[in-house]
Amino acid sequence: MQAQRIATPRQVSALSWDGDDLVDFSHGPTRWSSDGTVDSPRICRMFSGPFDHAVVSPSGRFEVLYAERGTKALLLRQGKLLRELDRSYYHAEDFDYPVALGALADGREVVVHCPNEYNVLQIDDAETGRRITEGSRTPQDVFHSRLSISPDGRHLLAAGWVWHPHGIAMVFDLAAAAKDPTVLDGRGVLPAETSFAEVESACWLDNDRVAIAASNADPLDDEDDREDSDRLAPGQLGIWSIDSARWLHRSRPTHPVGTMIACGERIVSLYGHPRLIDPISGETLVEWPDVDAGTKDCSYGVTHIPTPVATAHPDGTRLAIAQTDHTPILKLEP
Repeated sequence: MQAQRIATPRQVSALSWDGDDLVDFSHGPTRWSSDGTVDSPRICRMFSGPFDHAVVSPSGRFEVLYAERGTKALLLRQGKLLRELDRSYYHAEDFDYPVALGALADGREVVVHCPNEYNVLQIDDAETGRRITEGSRTPQDVFHSRLSISPDGRHLLAAGWVWHPHGIAMVFDLAAAAKDPTVLDGRGVLPAETSFAEVESACWLDNDRVAIAASNADPLDDEDDREDSDRLAPGQLGIWSIDSARWLHRSRPTHPVGTMIACGERIVSLYGHPRLIDPISGETLVEWPDVDAGTKDCSYGVTHIPTPVATAHPDGTRLAIAQTDHTPILKLEP
């Protein structure tokens, strides 16, 4: 399917939607309307530094610019610098910066990150910087990465890794963690063994369901049948229900999934080129072979493959994915 293309004469690193407009708040901010018209401020505000990615809060009030394989980040409030963020130097060059923005169930907007140690998740009030998870901690040896908060603010999803290396997914109860920070040091609410193979990526479909993709690589030598197991088989895409504590669906897509972005009831797979996938059947509904999505799969690797700069419209009907000199707008219609 053909995609609408908006000319962006420089590499865009921080895209978000504002209504039907695309905004790069790291430069200007610059705004592109749906017809491709560009609106840049007369005095352009730029944030110098190695910032190549960004995350935006659901409210649109806060943004974090960060270096995907660095230790520095900036927390912005509506485009203006609020404060600097950091993470541990330990293996920072080997895995993606862990940070998420969202709102807790009580409405407080928060930033979740690992500001001091690679394996210690912290929750801070986004506005004031006050640490909500103060206290003594006993963390596991887990490299947290690819953090995201469920739409209702109840849970935190992390798709990180442990030594071998081996990719894993974890989900934590945020309300419980706000009362007892050591909740973030445990295994969370997912089973300890989610998948036979590595977890490559994961994303929220809604408040209850998490889509989890397993690597095609099989770490086991035996040939036992694992299709009936409670764990994902290599190459499977599963939908896990937090409330029911079980797999609702498991399928086997025909292509590697790579980075996943949820768009309503479907996901966009960003590997090679974008594909709109039905996560229940694993079927590819639409694909865009002429749009480069890179070959990023898991959150770590000594050889750094950048995560695509992409953002889904809140209504789930469009996705923008930055290219070198333009940004295609994919209409997500099967």
